Amino acid sequence: MPERTEVTASHEETEGEILRVLFPSPIGEVGLELHGKVATQVVIAPKGKERKRFTPFAELPSSDFLDEIFGHLSEYFAGARPSAELEFDLGPSGVTGFFRRVLKETAKIPYGRTRTYRRIADAAGRPDAYRLVLAALSANPLPILIPCHRVVTNKSGIGSWVGGKEAKRWLLSMEQEGLKADR
Repeated sequence: MPERTEVTASHEETEGEILRVLFPSPIGEVGLELHGKVATQVVIAPKGKERKRFTPFAELPSSDFLDEIFGHLSEYFAGARPSAELEFDLGPSGVTGFFRRVLKETAKIPYGRTRTYRRIADAAGRPDAYRLVLAALSANPLPILIPCHRVVTNKSGIGSWVGGKEAKRWLLSMEQEGLKADR
């Protein structure tokens, strides 16, 4: 299936119950906030009070919907799926303007590929604002779903990431290996 890059959901889809789920991953615990069936926030390695907002996946009652979502996420982290194939909505985060355009362009980066901060700035309509791209990506409310880990510096370094450089390096490597396995 193609990667989901839709960044707005219908009003009916986001009207549902808010569920915050904490699940283990190879890059540490990840918190996922769902409004109905639409993701509105992803938190990498939540700490303290923020972590307490999420219910561990193992403590939730069984649900076909949650089993499917977390199955897809597990397959993504195993390198067997190019995305979690989960609809998401930036609306609740309040991201607007240039930052929103940056996230939309970042969502288009194919699995296993990277783009530079400068290239994302150019695609978002402000080629001179590549430093602002880092600020926008640092505020990404949906890392993994909007793959900001795929944005790198134009030098040899990988740049920073909300989940830390080691997790970014791991994700980039995992995706490269996933691409090799598809060939």
